[in-house]
Amino acid sequence: MNFLDRISLSGLRAYGYHGVLPAEREQGQEFIADAVLFLDTSAAAAADDLSRTVDYAAMAGCLSEIISGEPVALIETLAQRLATACLADPKVRHVEITVHKPDAPVGVPVRDVSVTIRRDRT
Repeated sequence: MNFLDRISLSGLRAYGYHGVLPAEREQGQEFIADAVLFLDTSAAAAADDLSRTVDYAAMAGCLSEIISGEPVALIETLAQRLATACLADPKVRHVEITVHKPDAPVGVPVRDVSVTIRRDRT
């Protein structure tokens, strides 16, 4: 049985303008994302070769650009965009994305609002 390895990017912070309320689109807020990439890293480890695995610095930059980029209404949509970007790397077989919106305007005090999605390469 082959198991996949995990590369985790946790707590990636970027400022974005996502939300359904006009104030969210105008003022923006910080979003936090976690990405867990599932892949086989054995070839990279054996060769000690970055080109055989995911460059997590490059991936973090890509995900940050998406969060800071074109606004969407739902963090579910933002999570899907992040998952799609991760799966664009052919080495990534599965991905789990969590988008946190700690300053979500929900009308009562909350520490965090988040959405987690899991996507597979199709």
